[in-house]
Amino acid sequence: MPISPDEFLKKYGFDEDDEDRDHSLRHNAMEHAKHLRRPHAGTPHDWEEWERYKQEHPDEVEDESADPKP
Repeated sequence: MPISPDEFLKKYGFDEDDEDRDHSLRHNAMEHAKHLRRPHAGTPHDWEEWERYKQEHPDEVEDESADPKP
């Protein structure tokens, strides 16, 4: 009899970390705020704000070389 994907993951230990992770919207928003990167899209005003923020807080922005440019 076949086992479900969840049972397979439990049997082979792949789901151990999943139980500890928080996937709430609040958690995801906080992670995004902690790891600031350049926006992928937006209005010209969004880009102006991004450039201004980079100049005012250079130590809070992640390295752009790690982020592929479109």
